[in-house]
Amino acid sequence: ARWFWEAYFNSMKAIGLTTLQIINDRIYPYAARTYEQWNNPPVVKWSSVNSPLFLPLIPPRAPGFTAVVLTYDRVESLFRVITEISKVPSLAKLLVVWNNQNKSPPEESLWPKVGVPLKVVRTKENKLSNRFFPYDEIETEAVLAIDDDIIMLTSDELQFGYEVWREFSDRLVGYPGRLHLWDHEMGKWKYESEWTNEVSMVLTGAAFYHKYFNYLYTYKMPGDIKNWVDAHMNCEDIAMNFLVANITGKAPIKVTPRKKFKCPECTAIDGLSLDQTHMVERSECINKFASVFGTMPLKVVEHRADPVLYKDDFPEKLKSFPNIGSL
Repeated sequence: ARWFWEAYFNSMKAIGLTTLQIINDRIYPYAARTYEQWNNPPVVKWSSVNSPLFLPLIPPRAPGFTAVVLTYDRVESLFRVITEISKVPSLAKLLVVWNNQNKSPPEESLWPKVGVPLKVVRTKENKLSNRFFPYDEIETEAVLAIDDDIIMLTSDELQFGYEVWREFSDRLVGYPGRLHLWDHEMGKWKYESEWTNEVSMVLTGAAFYHKYFNYLYTYKMPGDIKNWVDAHMNCEDIAMNFLVANITGKAPIKVTPRKKFKCPECTAIDGLSLDQTHMVERSECINKFASVFGTMPLKVVEHRADPVLYKDDFPEKLKSFPNIGSL
């Protein structure tokens, strides 16, 4: 709102020049300004990536999404995730971020055969922030960040999540919902993973977002948050929730009723979230990030997006997304 005011309305000169520009656009439509030129402030741009805050209200024709899978050593689980994601109609590309510097990825012949381009990127250091790096291979505006152990989401759930993101491309749209609470006894914020009707975060272990936020996370993250995340190997998803909420002033959107996201084959050895200190560190993250941001940007909502008719006693073949998981 401030940018629109300063660009077009805050003085007689601005109003006059804006009016003349509109007239000029109508007289010479071949040289007229584009929608993006009128509505997208050139404050922060990287290689022609537009901010989702200034996109048209009606979503454009969809070129699909890029699935970015962060992995380290769980090859069997990774292959299962790739196989499931490849069934989603709107998938445009698969990008595997190989975060293990001590071991090479499997040979090309061993990877699942999928109908879209599959690219493996090897990182130089084992950092959680590697999942949010703005890789050149990401050509679509929509990004699906997904862990290599999220094997339970169906193609219908993923496709529906993408359709919701198209309507709300400035939000984080995801599946595992979490909440932050104020602990009055301790006088600080607390991370809550119990199932409630409220949500203020969606975890990027399975979430859609605009690739613009990769640039903000990598190059414009306030303070030392990015280094703190990499040093502690935790909370990159909370940091992204803080970043998006701080810029948009909006809550994330949780999609589908599914709440169970535990990998049945994963053990405490290879699952970060199963560590006993994990929950304590997550609460520390929230307090650390709130201190750096100077405010608590996360918004609490009681809202979930589900497909129309998904619970109704209706012929399955008439439903757009029949295979939606239960609680």
